[in-house]
Amino acid sequence: MNIEDFLDTTITGLGYEFAGLERPGSGLLRIFIDKSDGINVEDCALVSNHLSRLFLVEGIDYGRLEISSPGMDRMLRKASEFNRFTGETARVKLRVPQNGQRNFVGVLRGVSDESLKLEVDGESIDIAISNIDKSRLVPRI
Repeated sequence: MNIEDFLDTTITGLGYEFAGLERPGSGLLRIFIDKSDGINVEDCALVSNHLSRLFLVEGIDYGRLEISSPGMDRMLRKASEFNRFTGETARVKLRVPQNGQRNFVGVLRGVSDESLKLEVDGESIDIAISNIDKSRLVPRI
């Protein structure tokens, strides 16, 4: 089991949504969690304490652990997340260019098991989910 699947299972078991993982370097594991009524400091502390003990038992090596809310520009990774935020604006970066373009900003219009429908400048485009490198919500300010 890879670490993202491990974290998804563990964090879901604690009653939270696993919203992403970043490894920016120097042994830092930055883990994003969410729940329907938002995340507070106590939630982050609870998950941090649980994961610290679990990583010790499982022998998972890390230098520093950081637990955080996904924020207003949260990552979108799974079809369920794309569905949840249908109607919102997202920034999508592709692994392989589509029609000569790798970066798109548009409104999420739906998702199937294999593709994301994105409305860009009034035109609907289908993007293979397997071709998405990164995707984040664009905050409404």
